Amino acid sequence: MKRWRGLPPMSTSTPSRRSPMTGSPESSLAADWSRSMRFSRREAPMAVEGLRQPGLPARLSGDMPPARHAPAQIGVRTQWVAMRDGTRLATDVYLPPILPAPVIVTRTPYGRMADKRVNLAMAFARRGYAVVLQDCRGTGESEPASWDYYVFESEDSPDLVDWIAGQDWCDGFVASFGGSYDGQTQWCMATHKKMGAIAPEVSGLGVAQNTVALHLFINSYARSVGKGATKQAVSHGELERRMFAETLATGLFNAPLDPALPDTVIARFPELAQFAPSAARIRLWQLYADMPSIDRARFIRELFDVEGVSIAEIEALPAIFGQSIAHDAHTIPYANRAAMARAIMAPALMVTGWYDWGLPDALATWALLRSEAQPEVAEGSRLVIGPGSHGSIGYREGMSDHPELRRPYRSEMIPGLLLEWYEAVRAGATGGLARVSYYLMGANEWRTAADWPAPGYAPTPLYLGADGTLTAEAPREGGAVSYAYDPRDPTPTMGGSILSSVISPGSVDVQAAQARDDVVCFTSPPLAADLDVVGPVTMRLFASSSATDTDFTVRLTDVFPDGRAIQLQSGMLRARHRGDIPSLIEPGEIYPLEIDMWATANRFKVGHRIRIDIASADFPRFERNANLGGKLGEPIIARQSIYCDPDHPSHVLLPIPAGQALASLLDRQ
Repeated sequence: MKRWRGLPPMSTSTPSRRSPMTGSPESSLAADWSRSMRFSRREAPMAVEGLRQPGLPARLSGDMPPARHAPAQIGVRTQWVAMRDGTRLATDVYLPPILPAPVIVTRTPYGRMADKRVNLAMAFARRGYAVVLQDCRGTGESEPASWDYYVFESEDSPDLVDWIAGQDWCDGFVASFGGSYDGQTQWCMATHKKMGAIAPEVSGLGVAQNTVALHLFINSYARSVGKGATKQAVSHGELERRMFAETLATGLFNAPLDPALPDTVIARFPELAQFAPSAARIRLWQLYADMPSIDRARFIRELFDVEGVSIAEIEALPAIFGQSIAHDAHTIPYANRAAMARAIMAPALMVTGWYDWGLPDALATWALLRSEAQPEVAEGSRLVIGPGSHGSIGYREGMSDHPELRRPYRSEMIPGLLLEWYEAVRAGATGGLARVSYYLMGANEWRTAADWPAPGYAPTPLYLGADGTLTAEAPREGGAVSYAYDPRDPTPTMGGSILSSVISPGSVDVQAAQARDDVVCFTSPPLAADLDVVGPVTMRLFASSSATDTDFTVRLTDVFPDGRAIQLQSGMLRARHRGDIPSLIEPGEIYPLEIDMWATANRFKVGHRIRIDIASADFPRFERNANLGGKLGEPIIARQSIYCDPDHPSHVLLPIPAGQALASLLDRQ
């Protein structure tokens, strides 16, 4: 069944209702109609005109080439493409007038007819590519009526590639684009031998292929509450499950909350009544933030029941999914991502950002591609790390009040990157592109590297002093800094790598958080010269607590001469997850704790200072710890101590240029 919206290829009539309007993203993507040209099939060039081939730049520039065709020349039709089990998925095809053509495809649950995708499809088609947009199974206009997310992507994605490769308008080259979930469907497509290139944005390997929806919400959080085998595990009561529960209750993509749901939930949990006296349109995280105590495992199960899903049905879901919801998740096996990397058949252009909540997954995926993938994939793939957050890689988020920190490049960079990437792969010229391109914040410039982590940078310690200093010299005498952590008043999240509809991510000024009594700060002297910090950041902390379990959060900030403290990166560790097997701590005993602070690239300019702040909450990015060792009950106050002495030299490891004398840069006192 075909439904044409717009006109067949080569038509010159009015474009379809889905064609971009004036002022749309497409109109900013070099949409110069005066350059539109007509070609017949016989005149189709070997490469898409307007894209660089000779002398490829060392770094992908992101420049969008001029359009070759007017919107009226692009044919748009809808088809329902059958998958292997007969399920029909709604699929839009955009055809340029020159056929056959290379094909760009995306599979999405976010709606194939969303303006952003339509505009991109038209932009690509006007530059000579056929474009295919498909609603994932159970979303948009695709069958069936409900969506079992991630469950069918590993089958449906290659099925679509098969269908595309069999069309007479496909010239044999198939590439893909899309971010987040759309990136996951690309990893599934990449196992198909007919895929030429993929370009997953803010999306690491391993969710859609062999894990489940819960992982989408827990991956960046769970990585920080555990170590080793527990890095991807969560226990009852942590924020990740609450996020998932709220998602079920409200719809994945900000659907309105069922007006009856709060009353229904409160009826099952009377202790919530004081926090939600009416059936107002509320978010569950607001309830959750105020709960003094609750059996959260039961809360999750009851919420499923509210949605008409029984526990038996939960346990009948794919193994990892059912176990994650119905049981404790510490022992759940996760996907073998190394095996997945070995199955990838197409080179990848991976795009992520310093404030993307999935940054650790993206960097871990890059390492797997380099070490495990087939040689042509390992050598042909490329990595781009921008200064943005999830879904907004093209700009440095959080800088609206700091114009001097805004990025000097354009929001249309990503489409230009994609087209340059596809053409480089088609021409067999990826060797002319830098393997890694990353944005150096502070300097506000792009840098290239032979790999990631970038060679030439060495982890260098900065030691915490009991007097609040941060120095290059290890402590010579004893000392400790203490504070009290009250779960009833948790340190709030401010910016950073959070995926939230209520808290803005990015590099915001965190002075207000650092001024709290439950936050301790360690600050360097002003720098005598610029200092580039590029690579993974790790905190090695010696700490004790009066509780049997608690959290420690660490944040790296760039302190400006005027006092602004701009967040760069952070990390968190739940004390009972300090090793491979969860175990409580002894009150008062000093423990060495290693906290992964992910990675960053920032230039600390002359006169700026480096600051590390330590607290025990970052809420709601991470679920607050009640200090009860995972037991239910009223939260208690924990008294925390950070040690800074010769036997317990707490320090942060910053990747700075190898051989650079850090001590001399800090010698300004």
